[in-house]
Amino acid sequence: MSDDRHAARVVEELVRAHGRTYAEEAGIRLRDTPQPLYRLLVLSVLLSARIRASVAVAAARELHAAGLRDARRTAASDWQERVDALGRGGYRRYDERTATMLGEGAELVAERWGGDLRRLRDEAGGEPDALRRLLQEVPGMGPAGAGIFLREVQRVWPQTGPQIDDKALQGAERLGLPPDPGRLLKLAGDTEPAVLAAALVRAALDKNVVDDVRRRVDDADAG
Repeated sequence: MSDDRHAARVVEELVRAHGRTYAEEAGIRLRDTPQPLYRLLVLSVLLSARIRASVAVAAARELHAAGLRDARRTAASDWQERVDALGRGGYRRYDERTATMLGEGAELVAERWGGDLRRLRDEAGGEPDALRRLLQEVPGMGPAGAGIFLREVQRVWPQTGPQIDDKALQGAERLGLPPDPGRLLKLAGDTEPAVLAAALVRAALDKNVVDDVRRRVDDADAG
């Protein structure tokens, strides 16, 4: 089998088994409307901490279950309410600090952009670097969190993509794939860039994903 055909098989098996965005995992039906965009912002803040992705996703679900679904509700919520929701999701190591940042971030989003992150996008002119800078004005949103948001939001803001960033390229290297965004997108064919990026990031973060993909490719070749 040629190198390109093998690489395409690796991408195919990766996406088939692990091509789920983190927004999907958190139960966010991502649309270009204020509430899901805000929930993605919160998820991005949670995922950017040094904590397991599964815990961040669980905490995002608990915040939603507590009714903290948009910037105005979160800004109006009690600090202890946010701490308790994070704790129920297992986000205990950073719960108090994160509860404070979420409150401050919600106030900023509500006051500066009227609770609608599409206004942030418009302020940035849809330009990824400008978006990255504005996102990092949100408390708790550093470079990692901004990268997560941009990787995921390209599904509904396609003008900001394709976003196959350094973390995704780390996953490509672990899988023996070319660490080149253009080549990876070509190998992925019709796969959405957001789905491809999420799958590659999972490979970067979890050796079990890499082992699983390799096993799947070997099994398919043997069959």
